Amino acid sequence: MERTFVNGIDQERLRTWAEKQVSIVYERLQSIREDRTAKVMIRMEKVLNAFQQELVGPQHFASVTGYGHGDQGREVIDRVFARVLGSEKAAVRVQFVSGTHAIAAALFGVLRPGDQLLSVTGRPYETLEQVIGLRGSGQGSLADLGVLYEELALQADGHVDLSALEDALEVPRRMIFIQRSCGYSWRPSLSIETIQEICFRTHRKQSECICFVDNCYGELVEDKEPSQVGADLVAGSLIKNLGGTIVPTGGYVAGHADLVEQACCRLTSPGIGSHGGTSFDLNRLLLQGLFLSPQMVTEALIGADLVAGVFEGLGFLVQPSPFMHRADLIQAVRLGDPEALRVVCKAFQHCSPVGAYLEPIAAVMPGYENDLLMAGGTFIDGSTSEFSADAPITPPYNLYVQGGTHHAHIKLALIRAICELANAGFIDLAKNL
Repeated sequence: MERTFVNGIDQERLRTWAEKQVSIVYERLQSIREDRTAKVMIRMEKVLNAFQQELVGPQHFASVTGYGHGDQGREVIDRVFARVLGSEKAAVRVQFVSGTHAIAAALFGVLRPGDQLLSVTGRPYETLEQVIGLRGSGQGSLADLGVLYEELALQADGHVDLSALEDALEVPRRMIFIQRSCGYSWRPSLSIETIQEICFRTHRKQSECICFVDNCYGELVEDKEPSQVGADLVAGSLIKNLGGTIVPTGGYVAGHADLVEQACCRLTSPGIGSHGGTSFDLNRLLLQGLFLSPQMVTEALIGADLVAGVFEGLGFLVQPSPFMHRADLIQAVRLGDPEALRVVCKAFQHCSPVGAYLEPIAAVMPGYENDLLMAGGTFIDGSTSEFSADAPITPPYNLYVQGGTHHAHIKLALIRAICELANAGFIDLAKNL
């Protein structure tokens, strides 16, 4: 067979070399891979216990129409999720269009004019900036409604400044906002231990202050959930961890019953709250997705370890590094060049099961300040529990990789990305081929 060359590089030899690089990292990560796999059973037992304690049966797969009054399936789903999340109450709704929507409903439902909202994890994720009122105007943001906002800068190492938190709590605060994942910032995601410390310090100084956690990307990653260590309210998306890669849409809020009900009053209306809303015959998928989620989260974590190890081996900065503690599914890679972002996103897209023929192009996305480059050939549009990657087109040009139904797929995508980076001149092959 005639060999193929691109920019003078023998593609067969390059593919063999790329496969070897991924294989080396995969073997090096064996111990952590085995540890993650062993923990699937712990997470699965928690989920199974919730299903069994709530007597889930096939009758709960059906949903009602219209107002959704008396939907037994919806009600049992709420109770099952509450048990898994360690919360007094949960509201799991397909009417939430995203995690941002669920978070916004919680913020608008609980906060009142004159209340003080304090973010302890720096600037929130971009899609919340217009919700709070940090960007845009005239859209009915929290700022428009008279909610006061402050944020604490993170320390130089990206960790929460607990001393600054203590000082900030000298002023009465209605709510502390904690973003568990790194979002688009170059920092470690928050561990359950750190969240517990933030909640403890907050409640010690202001017992009535609400600790609210944006739990996106963090569910079932660690042994406990934020509600089990002091968080009063949490929210997240169902096309991330808890959807098990098969739930088509939706989000959740969970925590103290009165706070969850206030959030639901914003989603529906006062007087209806959590008692309305049909689930459009999606109850089975919501339950089945939760059942699958312990395994899917673990596959994504193993994939994130692989991404970190491979790109670090190629000389790129990564956050977190291999073998570091993980509190969520996100793996950040500092590629340092917009063209390198395009090359990797293109490789990932072309290794997707859906839309592999598409070319990722940076574009405006609703809620984001910067143009985004996204690779996401997923079965559920925008699903980040499936393998995907995205990057804001702004220095220092970081790529954020998340999800994955099975790490074999991620290995294949990494092999392709290595080859494309080499062909584009971002990897020096002089000493390797």
